Amino acid sequence: MAAILTIIYLLASITFIIGLKMLAHPARARRGNLIAAAGMAAAIAGTIFLYKDEEGNFLQNYTWIFGGLIIGGIAGTVAARKVKMTAMPEMVSIFNGMGGACAALISVVEFGHLMDGLQSVPGLTAIDITFQAGLRQQLLIILAGLVIGSISFAGSMIAWGKLNGKIRDFIFTGQHIFNIVLLLVIFFMALYLVGWLPASGVLLFYIILGLSLLYGVFFVMPIGGADMPVVISLLNSFTGVAAACGGFLYNNKAMLTGGILVGAAGTLLTILMCKAMNRSLLNVLIGSFGTGHKGAAGAKAEGGAAYKEISLSDAAMVMNYAHKVIIVPGYGLAVAQAQHTCHELEKLLESKGVEVTYAIHPVAGRMPGHMNVLLAEADVSYDKLQEMEQANNDFPSTDVVLILGANDVVNPAAKNDPASPIYGMPILDVELAKTVIVNKRSMKPGYAGIENDLFFQPKASMLFGDAKKVLQDLISELKEL
Repeated sequence: MAAILTIIYLLASITFIIGLKMLAHPARARRGNLIAAAGMAAAIAGTIFLYKDEEGNFLQNYTWIFGGLIIGGIAGTVAARKVKMTAMPEMVSIFNGMGGACAALISVVEFGHLMDGLQSVPGLTAIDITFQAGLRQQLLIILAGLVIGSISFAGSMIAWGKLNGKIRDFIFTGQHIFNIVLLLVIFFMALYLVGWLPASGVLLFYIILGLSLLYGVFFVMPIGGADMPVVISLLNSFTGVAAACGGFLYNNKAMLTGGILVGAAGTLLTILMCKAMNRSLLNVLIGSFGTGHKGAAGAKAEGGAAYKEISLSDAAMVMNYAHKVIIVPGYGLAVAQAQHTCHELEKLLESKGVEVTYAIHPVAGRMPGHMNVLLAEADVSYDKLQEMEQANNDFPSTDVVLILGANDVVNPAAKNDPASPIYGMPILDVELAKTVIVNKRSMKPGYAGIENDLFFQPKASMLFGDAKKVLQDLISELKEL
Protein backbone atom coordinates (compact mmCIF):
# COMPACT_ATOMS: atom_id res chain seq x y z
CA MET A 1 0.00 0.00 0.00
CA ALA A 2 2.80 2.39 0.90
CA ALA A 3 4.47 1.86 -2.47
CA ILE A 4 1.21 2.50 -4.33
CA LEU A 5 0.57 5.66 -2.31
CA THR A 6 4.09 6.89 -3.05
CA ILE A 7 3.48 6.37 -6.79
CA ILE A 8 0.19 8.29 -6.53
CA TYR A 9 1.95 11.17 -4.79
CA LEU A 10 4.65 11.15 -7.46
CA LEU A 11 2.08 11.24 -10.27
CA ALA A 12 0.18 14.00 -8.48
CA SER A 13 3.38 16.03 -8.19
CA ILE A 14 3.98 15.58 -11.91
CA THR A 15 0.45 16.79 -12.73
CA PHE A 16 1.05 19.88 -10.56
CA ILE A 17 4.18 20.72 -12.54
CA ILE A 18 2.49 20.07 -15.91
CA GLY A 19 -0.57 22.08 -14.88
CA LEU A 20 1.53 25.02 -13.72
CA LYS A 21 3.46 24.98 -16.98
CA MET A 22 0.24 24.98 -19.00
CA LEU A 23 -1.09 27.94 -17.01
CA ALA A 24 1.63 30.04 -18.66
CA HIS A 25 -0.45 30.27 -21.86
CA PRO A 26 -4.14 31.31 -21.92
CA ALA A 27 -5.06 28.74 -24.57
CA ARG A 28 -3.84 25.88 -22.34
CA ALA A 29 -4.63 27.34 -18.92
CA ARG A 30 -8.05 25.71 -18.48
CA ARG A 31 -6.74 22.27 -19.43
CA GLY A 32 -3.70 22.72 -17.18
CA ASN A 33 -5.95 23.62 -14.26
CA LEU A 34 -8.02 20.46 -14.81
CA ILE A 35 -4.90 18.28 -15.01
CA ALA A 36 -3.54 19.68 -11.73
CA ALA A 37 -6.98 19.27 -10.11
CA ALA A 38 -7.11 15.63 -11.23
CA GLY A 39 -3.71 15.05 -9.64
CA MET A 40 -4.88 16.63 -6.40
CA ALA A 41 -8.04 14.49 -6.42
CA ALA A 42 -5.92 11.36 -6.83
CA ALA A 43 -3.63 12.44 -3.97
CA ILE A 44 -6.62 13.05 -1.68
CA ALA A 45 -8.23 9.72 -2.56
CA GLY A 46 -4.93 7.88 -2.07
CA THR A 47 -4.43 9.47 1.34
CA ILE A 48 -7.96 8.60 2.48
CA PHE A 49 -7.99 4.97 1.38
CA LEU A 50 -4.33 3.89 1.33
CA TYR A 51 -2.57 5.78 4.13
CA LYS A 52 -1.55 3.79 7.21
CA ASP A 53 -0.23 5.15 10.49
CA GLU A 54 2.83 3.85 12.32
CA GLU A 55 0.78 1.04 13.81
CA GLY A 56 -0.47 -0.08 10.40
CA ASN A 57 -4.02 1.23 10.80
CA PHE A 58 -6.03 2.92 8.05
CA LEU A 59 -7.81 6.23 8.67
CA GLN A 60 -10.95 5.74 10.74
CA ASN A 61 -12.72 9.12 10.87
CA TYR A 62 -14.36 8.91 7.45
CA THR A 63 -17.47 10.76 8.60
CA TRP A 64 -15.46 13.89 9.42
CA ILE A 65 -13.30 13.55 6.30
CA PHE A 66 -16.13 13.17 3.79
CA GLY A 67 -18.29 15.66 5.68
CA GLY A 68 -15.55 18.26 5.28
CA LEU A 69 -14.99 17.36 1.62
CA ILE A 70 -18.68 17.61 0.79
CA ILE A 71 -19.28 20.88 2.64
CA GLY A 72 -16.11 22.48 1.30
CA GLY A 73 -16.73 21.20 -2.22
CA ILE A 74 -20.27 22.55 -2.33
CA ALA A 75 -19.27 25.90 -0.82
CA GLY A 76 -16.36 26.29 -3.22
CA THR A 77 -18.41 25.33 -6.28
CA VAL A 78 -21.27 27.69 -5.43
CA ALA A 79 -18.88 30.55 -4.66
CA ALA A 80 -16.92 30.04 -7.88
CA ARG A 81 -20.04 29.93 -10.03
CA LYS A 82 -21.70 32.94 -8.48
CA VAL A 83 -18.71 35.25 -8.13
CA LYS A 84 -18.62 38.22 -10.48
CA MET A 85 -15.45 39.07 -12.35
CA THR A 86 -15.20 42.28 -10.35
CA ALA A 87 -15.18 40.23 -7.14
CA MET A 88 -12.67 37.66 -8.37
CA PRO A 89 -9.70 39.33 -6.60
CA GLU A 90 -11.59 39.25 -3.29
CA MET A 91 -12.39 35.58 -3.85
CA VAL A 92 -8.75 34.80 -4.57
CA SER A 93 -7.80 36.55 -1.31
CA ILE A 94 -10.34 34.56 0.70
CA PHE A 95 -9.32 31.21 -0.78
CA ASN A 96 -5.66 32.04 -0.27
CA GLY A 97 -6.40 33.04 3.32
CA MET A 98 -8.16 29.73 3.93
CA GLY A 99 -5.03 27.94 2.74
CA GLY A 100 -2.95 29.90 5.23
CA ALA A 101 -5.44 29.17 8.02
CA CYS A 102 -5.31 25.47 7.17
CA ALA A 103 -1.51 25.44 7.41
CA ALA A 104 -1.64 27.29 10.75
CA LEU A 105 -4.22 24.85 12.14
CA ILE A 106 -2.02 21.93 11.10
CA SER A 107 0.77 23.47 13.18
CA VAL A 108 -1.57 23.92 16.15
CA VAL A 109 -2.68 20.28 15.99
CA GLU A 110 0.83 18.91 15.51
CA PHE A 111 2.19 21.03 18.37
CA GLY A 112 -0.45 19.50 20.61
CA HIS A 113 0.55 16.01 19.49
CA LEU A 114 4.22 16.82 20.09
CA MET A 115 3.59 18.09 23.61
CA ASP A 116 1.36 15.12 24.44
CA GLY A 117 4.12 12.79 23.29
CA LEU A 118 6.75 14.54 25.41
CA GLN A 119 4.57 14.54 28.51
CA SER A 120 4.02 10.80 28.15
CA VAL A 121 7.78 10.13 28.59
CA PRO A 122 8.57 9.78 32.34
CA GLY A 123 11.46 11.87 33.64
CA LEU A 124 12.02 13.75 30.37
CA THR A 125 13.20 17.30 31.11
CA ALA A 126 13.47 20.40 28.96
CA ILE A 127 17.27 19.99 28.94
CA ASP A 128 16.90 16.46 27.56
CA ILE A 129 14.60 17.75 24.83
CA THR A 130 17.00 20.46 23.65
CA PHE A 131 19.54 17.82 22.68
CA GLN A 132 17.10 15.87 20.54
CA ALA A 133 17.73 17.37 17.13
CA GLY A 134 14.79 15.58 15.54
CA LEU A 135 12.33 17.13 17.97
CA ARG A 136 13.80 20.57 17.53
CA GLN A 137 13.59 20.28 13.75
CA GLN A 138 9.98 19.17 13.98
CA LEU A 139 9.14 22.04 16.32
CA LEU A 140 10.93 24.50 14.01
CA ILE A 141 8.81 23.35 11.05
CA ILE A 142 5.66 23.56 13.16
CA LEU A 143 6.46 27.13 14.16
CA ALA A 144 7.37 28.12 10.60
CA GLY A 145 4.02 26.83 9.34
CA LEU A 146 2.24 28.56 12.22
CA VAL A 147 3.83 31.98 11.69
CA ILE A 148 3.73 32.03 7.88
CA GLY A 149 0.24 30.53 7.68
CA SER A 150 -1.16 32.96 10.26
CA ILE A 151 0.37 35.97 8.50
CA SER A 152 -1.03 34.76 5.18
CA PHE A 153 -4.50 34.24 6.66
CA ALA A 154 -4.74 37.56 8.48
CA GLY A 155 -3.13 39.50 5.62
CA SER A 156 -5.43 37.90 3.04
CA MET A 157 -8.50 38.80 5.07
CA ILE A 158 -7.37 42.42 5.25
CA ALA A 159 -6.63 42.37 1.51
CA TRP A 160 -10.14 41.01 0.91
CA GLY A 161 -11.64 43.83 2.96
CA LYS A 162 -9.59 46.50 1.21
CA LEU A 163 -10.45 45.17 -2.24
CA ASN A 164 -14.19 45.26 -1.62
CA GLY A 165 -14.02 48.62 0.12
CA LYS A 166 -14.97 47.42 3.62
CA ILE A 167 -11.56 48.19 5.09
CA ARG A 168 -9.68 51.43 4.49
CA ASP A 169 -5.93 51.99 4.53
CA PHE A 170 -4.73 52.50 8.10
CA ILE A 171 -1.38 54.17 8.70
CA PHE A 172 0.05 55.65 11.88
CA THR A 173 3.38 57.30 12.58
CA GLY A 174 6.09 54.72 13.03
CA GLN A 175 3.91 51.87 11.79
CA HIS A 176 6.66 50.29 9.70
CA ILE A 177 9.03 50.37 12.67
CA PHE A 178 6.28 48.80 14.78
CA ASN A 179 5.87 46.05 12.18
CA ILE A 180 9.60 45.32 12.12
CA VAL A 181 9.79 45.18 15.92
CA LEU A 182 6.74 42.92 16.05
CA LEU A 183 8.27 40.55 13.49
CA LEU A 184 11.54 40.43 15.44
CA VAL A 185 9.66 39.65 18.66
CA ILE A 186 7.91 36.75 16.92
CA PHE A 187 11.22 35.51 15.52
CA PHE A 188 13.09 35.54 18.83
CA MET A 189 10.15 34.03 20.74
CA ALA A 190 10.07 31.18 18.22
CA LEU A 191 13.83 30.67 18.57
CA TYR A 192 13.51 30.61 22.36
CA LEU A 193 10.72 28.04 22.15
CA VAL A 194 12.69 25.81 19.77
CA GLY A 195 15.97 26.09 21.68
CA TRP A 196 14.80 25.63 25.27
CA LEU A 197 11.12 24.57 25.25
CA PRO A 198 10.33 26.19 28.61
CA ALA A 199 7.60 25.01 30.96
CA SER A 200 5.41 27.80 29.59
CA GLY A 201 5.90 26.45 26.05
CA VAL A 202 2.20 26.00 25.34
CA LEU A 203 1.36 29.58 26.41
CA LEU A 204 4.31 30.92 24.42
CA PHE A 205 3.15 28.99 21.36
CA TYR A 206 -0.27 30.63 21.43
CA ILE A 207 1.25 34.04 22.07
CA ILE A 208 3.30 33.55 18.89
CA LEU A 209 0.06 32.60 17.09
CA GLY A 210 -1.68 35.77 18.28
CA LEU A 211 1.25 38.03 17.42
CA SER A 212 1.53 36.46 13.96
CA LEU A 213 -2.14 37.19 13.26
CA LEU A 214 -1.61 40.75 14.50
CA TYR A 215 1.43 41.15 12.26
CA GLY A 216 -0.56 39.89 9.25
CA VAL A 217 -3.13 42.64 9.87
CA PHE A 218 -0.60 45.47 10.26
CA PHE A 219 1.52 44.08 7.43
CA VAL A 220 -1.20 44.70 4.83
CA MET A 221 -3.00 47.68 6.40
CA PRO A 222 -0.62 50.45 5.19
CA ILE A 223 -0.12 49.09 1.66
CA GLY A 224 -1.77 51.28 -0.96
CA GLY A 225 -4.52 50.13 -3.28
CA ALA A 226 -2.41 50.16 -6.43
CA ASP A 227 -0.04 47.66 -4.83
CA MET A 228 -2.71 45.11 -3.93
CA PRO A 229 -1.98 42.82 -6.93
CA VAL A 230 1.60 42.51 -5.67
CA VAL A 231 0.43 41.88 -2.12
CA ILE A 232 -2.01 39.17 -3.23
CA SER A 233 0.78 37.44 -5.13
CA LEU A 234 3.14 37.70 -2.14
CA LEU A 235 0.55 36.33 0.29
CA ASN A 236 -0.09 33.49 -2.14
CA SER A 237 3.60 32.57 -1.97
CA PHE A 238 3.36 32.66 1.86
CA THR A 239 0.52 30.16 1.78
CA GLY A 240 2.55 27.87 -0.48
CA VAL A 241 5.50 27.90 1.91
CA ALA A 242 3.21 27.23 4.88
CA ALA A 243 1.64 24.28 3.03
CA ALA A 244 5.12 22.94 2.26
CA CYS A 245 5.81 22.97 6.01
CA GLY A 246 2.77 20.72 6.44
CA GLY A 247 4.19 18.44 3.76
CA PHE A 248 7.40 18.16 5.77
CA LEU A 249 5.50 17.33 8.96
CA TYR A 250 3.47 14.56 7.36
CA ASN A 251 6.18 13.39 4.97
CA ASN A 252 3.60 13.92 2.22
CA LYS A 253 5.32 14.32 -1.14
CA ALA A 254 2.30 15.73 -2.96
CA MET A 255 1.64 18.35 -0.29
CA LEU A 256 5.31 19.25 -0.17
CA THR A 257 5.63 19.57 -3.94
CA GLY A 258 2.40 21.54 -4.29
CA GLY A 259 3.44 23.96 -1.54
CA ILE A 260 6.88 24.49 -3.03
CA LEU A 261 5.41 25.12 -6.49
CA VAL A 262 2.88 27.64 -5.14
CA GLY A 263 5.52 29.35 -3.04
CA ALA A 264 8.02 29.55 -5.89
CA ALA A 265 5.45 30.65 -8.48
CA GLY A 266 4.04 33.30 -6.15
CA THR A 267 7.49 34.63 -5.38
CA LEU A 268 8.49 34.80 -9.05
CA LEU A 269 5.20 36.48 -9.96
CA THR A 270 5.72 39.03 -7.19
CA ILE A 271 9.20 39.83 -8.51
CA LEU A 272 7.92 40.14 -12.08
CA MET A 273 5.09 42.45 -11.03
CA CYS A 274 7.48 44.63 -9.06
CA LYS A 275 9.66 44.79 -12.14
CA ALA A 276 6.64 45.78 -14.24
CA MET A 277 6.04 48.65 -11.80
CA ASN A 278 9.76 49.52 -11.65
CA ARG A 279 9.63 49.22 -7.87
CA SER A 280 11.41 47.02 -5.38
CA LEU A 281 9.43 44.69 -3.14
CA LEU A 282 10.71 46.63 -0.13
CA ASN A 283 9.31 49.83 -1.64
CA VAL A 284 5.93 48.16 -2.10
CA LEU A 285 5.88 46.93 1.48
CA ILE A 286 6.93 50.18 3.15
CA GLY A 287 5.35 52.64 0.70
CA SER A 288 1.80 53.35 -0.30
CA PHE A 289 -0.01 55.00 -3.18
CA GLY A 290 -2.89 57.36 -2.78
CA THR A 291 -1.43 59.72 -0.21
CA GLY A 292 -2.95 62.80 -1.72
CA HIS A 293 -0.46 63.48 -4.50
CA LYS A 294 -2.06 65.66 -7.12
CA GLY A 295 0.73 66.08 -9.61
CA ALA A 296 0.45 68.10 -12.80
CA ALA A 297 -3.10 66.99 -13.49
CA GLY A 298 -4.30 68.11 -10.09
CA ALA A 299 -2.69 71.49 -10.59
CA LYS A 300 -4.36 71.87 -13.97
CA ALA A 301 -7.74 70.90 -12.57
CA GLU A 302 -7.48 73.41 -9.73
CA GLY A 303 -6.19 76.06 -12.11
CA GLY A 304 -9.23 75.68 -14.33
CA ALA A 305 -7.61 73.82 -17.21
CA ALA A 306 -10.30 72.00 -19.15
CA TYR A 307 -10.42 68.51 -20.50
CA LYS A 308 -12.16 67.75 -23.78
CA GLU A 309 -15.28 65.67 -24.10
CA ILE A 310 -16.27 63.73 -27.19
CA SER A 311 -19.79 62.78 -28.22
CA LEU A 312 -20.83 59.23 -28.95
CA SER A 313 -21.44 60.05 -32.60
CA ASP A 314 -18.01 61.62 -33.00
CA ALA A 315 -16.33 58.71 -31.24
CA ALA A 316 -18.13 56.25 -33.49
CA MET A 317 -17.15 58.27 -36.56
CA VAL A 318 -13.46 58.34 -35.60
CA MET A 319 -13.39 54.61 -34.90
CA ASN A 320 -15.37 53.75 -38.04
CA TYR A 321 -12.76 55.33 -40.33
CA ALA A 322 -9.72 54.16 -38.41
CA HIS A 323 -7.31 51.58 -39.75
CA LYS A 324 -6.08 50.38 -36.35
CA VAL A 325 -7.78 50.55 -32.94
CA ILE A 326 -6.23 49.39 -29.66
CA ILE A 327 -8.50 48.84 -26.68
CA VAL A 328 -6.98 49.26 -23.20
CA PRO A 329 -9.15 47.42 -20.63
CA GLY A 330 -9.14 48.40 -16.97
CA TYR A 331 -11.06 47.79 -13.79
CA GLY A 332 -13.91 50.00 -15.00
CA LEU A 333 -14.60 47.44 -17.73
CA ALA A 334 -14.83 44.72 -15.08
CA VAL A 335 -17.08 46.80 -12.83
CA ALA A 336 -19.53 47.37 -15.69
CA GLN A 337 -19.40 43.69 -16.72
CA ALA A 338 -18.86 45.02 -20.24
CA GLN A 339 -16.40 42.44 -21.59
CA HIS A 340 -19.00 40.76 -23.83
CA THR A 341 -20.17 44.12 -25.19
CA CYS A 342 -16.55 45.08 -25.80
CA HIS A 343 -16.04 41.87 -27.80
CA GLU A 344 -19.15 42.74 -29.80
CA LEU A 345 -17.69 46.17 -30.59
CA GLU A 346 -14.45 44.51 -31.64
CA LYS A 347 -16.25 42.18 -34.07
CA LEU A 348 -18.29 45.05 -35.51
CA LEU A 349 -15.20 47.16 -36.15
CA GLU A 350 -13.43 44.22 -37.77
CA SER A 351 -16.40 43.70 -40.07
CA LYS A 352 -15.76 47.26 -41.25
CA GLY A 353 -12.10 46.47 -41.98
CA VAL A 354 -10.63 47.94 -38.79
CA GLU A 355 -7.76 46.09 -37.11
CA VAL A 356 -8.55 45.72 -33.39
CA THR A 357 -6.24 44.50 -30.62
CA TYR A 358 -6.06 44.80 -26.83
CA ALA A 359 -3.18 46.25 -24.78
CA ILE A 360 -2.75 44.50 -21.42
CA HIS A 361 -0.64 46.05 -18.69
CA PRO A 362 0.88 43.50 -16.23
CA VAL A 363 -0.77 45.10 -13.20
CA ALA A 364 -4.08 46.20 -14.74
CA GLY A 365 -7.07 45.36 -12.57
CA ARG A 366 -7.03 44.12 -9.00
CA MET A 367 -5.04 40.91 -9.31
CA PRO A 368 -2.44 39.32 -11.61
CA GLY A 369 -3.94 38.43 -14.97
CA HIS A 370 -7.29 40.07 -14.14
CA MET A 371 -7.81 41.55 -17.61
CA ASN A 372 -6.73 38.35 -19.37
CA VAL A 373 -9.32 36.34 -17.45
CA LEU A 374 -11.97 39.00 -18.04
CA LEU A 375 -11.50 39.00 -21.82
CA ALA A 376 -11.16 35.21 -21.98
CA GLU A 377 -14.62 34.99 -20.40
CA ALA A 378 -15.95 36.93 -23.40
CA ASP A 379 -14.15 34.58 -25.86
CA VAL A 380 -11.76 37.27 -27.06
CA SER A 381 -9.04 35.58 -29.12
CA TYR A 382 -5.79 35.17 -27.21
CA ASP A 383 -3.89 36.32 -30.29
CA LYS A 384 -5.44 39.77 -29.92
CA LEU A 385 -4.03 40.33 -26.44
CA GLN A 386 -0.81 42.33 -26.62
CA GLU A 387 1.63 42.61 -23.75
CA MET A 388 2.89 46.05 -22.77
CA GLU A 389 6.12 46.00 -24.80
CA GLN A 390 4.37 44.91 -28.00
CA ALA A 391 1.55 47.40 -27.55
CA ASN A 392 3.95 50.28 -26.96
CA ASN A 393 5.62 49.50 -30.27
CA ASP A 394 2.23 49.68 -32.01
CA PHE A 395 0.82 52.85 -30.46
CA PRO A 396 2.66 55.26 -32.83
CA SER A 397 0.94 53.61 -35.82
CA THR A 398 -2.47 53.41 -34.11
CA ASP A 399 -5.32 55.68 -35.16
CA VAL A 400 -7.50 55.34 -32.05
CA VAL A 401 -6.87 54.09 -28.52
CA LEU A 402 -10.03 53.35 -26.56
CA ILE A 403 -9.35 53.26 -22.80
CA LEU A 404 -12.07 51.50 -20.83
CA GLY A 405 -11.73 52.21 -17.13
CA ALA A 406 -7.93 52.07 -16.98
CA ASN A 407 -6.17 54.91 -15.19
CA ASP A 408 -2.85 54.42 -13.43
CA VAL A 409 -1.38 52.14 -16.11
CA VAL A 410 -1.73 54.92 -18.72
CA ASN A 411 -0.71 57.84 -16.52
CA PRO A 412 2.17 59.88 -18.11
CA ALA A 413 3.18 61.03 -14.61
CA ALA A 414 5.07 57.75 -14.39
CA LYS A 415 7.45 59.20 -16.99
CA ASN A 416 7.17 62.97 -16.56
CA ASP A 417 6.64 63.74 -12.86
CA PRO A 418 9.54 62.79 -10.52
CA ALA A 419 7.38 63.73 -7.54
CA SER A 420 4.69 61.19 -8.45
CA PRO A 421 4.51 57.97 -6.40
CA ILE A 422 4.38 55.97 -9.64
CA TYR A 423 7.36 57.72 -11.25
CA GLY A 424 9.49 55.16 -13.07
CA MET A 425 6.68 52.63 -13.45
CA PRO A 426 6.46 51.33 -17.05
CA ILE A 427 3.12 52.33 -18.55
CA LEU A 428 1.19 51.93 -21.78
CA ASP A 429 2.28 54.80 -24.03
CA VAL A 430 -1.22 55.53 -25.28
CA GLU A 431 -0.42 59.23 -25.87
CA LEU A 432 1.66 58.19 -28.90
CA ALA A 433 -1.49 57.26 -30.83
CA LYS A 434 -3.24 59.77 -33.07
CA THR A 435 -6.43 59.89 -30.97
CA VAL A 436 -7.11 58.77 -27.41
CA ILE A 437 -10.67 58.24 -26.17
CA VAL A 438 -10.98 57.71 -22.40
CA ASN A 439 -14.13 56.16 -20.99
CA LYS A 440 -14.63 56.82 -17.26
CA ARG A 441 -17.58 57.38 -14.97
CA SER A 442 -16.10 60.66 -13.72
CA MET A 443 -12.85 62.58 -13.34
CA LYS A 444 -12.07 60.91 -10.03
CA PRO A 445 -8.53 59.48 -9.79
CA GLY A 446 -7.88 55.76 -10.13
CA TYR A 447 -7.21 53.12 -7.50
CA ALA A 448 -3.82 54.62 -6.68
CA GLY A 449 -5.48 57.94 -5.84
CA ILE A 450 -3.28 59.84 -8.32
CA GLU A 451 -4.51 62.40 -10.83
CA ASN A 452 -3.91 61.57 -14.49
CA ASP A 453 -2.28 64.16 -16.74
CA LEU A 454 -3.35 62.18 -19.82
CA PHE A 455 -6.90 63.51 -19.52
CA PHE A 456 -5.72 67.06 -20.21
CA GLN A 457 -3.54 66.33 -23.21
CA PRO A 458 -4.60 67.62 -26.66
CA LYS A 459 -4.99 64.14 -28.16
CA ALA A 460 -7.21 62.88 -25.35
CA SER A 461 -11.00 63.18 -25.18
CA MET A 462 -13.26 62.03 -22.36
CA LEU A 463 -16.31 59.84 -22.97
CA PHE A 464 -18.13 59.69 -19.66
CA GLY A 465 -20.53 56.99 -18.58
CA ASP A 466 -20.87 53.36 -17.57
CA ALA A 467 -18.60 51.30 -19.82
CA LYS A 468 -21.30 48.82 -20.84
CA LYS A 469 -23.84 51.53 -21.69
CA VAL A 470 -21.24 53.56 -23.59
CA LEU A 471 -20.13 50.54 -25.62
CA GLN A 472 -23.72 49.60 -26.42
CA ASP A 473 -24.39 53.13 -27.65
CA LEU A 474 -21.16 53.11 -29.68
CA ILE A 475 -22.26 49.88 -31.34
CA SER A 476 -25.62 51.43 -32.22
CA GLU A 477 -23.94 54.51 -33.68
CA LEU A 478 -21.49 52.40 -35.70
CA LYS A 479 -24.29 50.30 -37.17
CA GLU A 480 -25.95 53.44 -38.50
CA LEU A 481 -22.81 54.63 -40.33
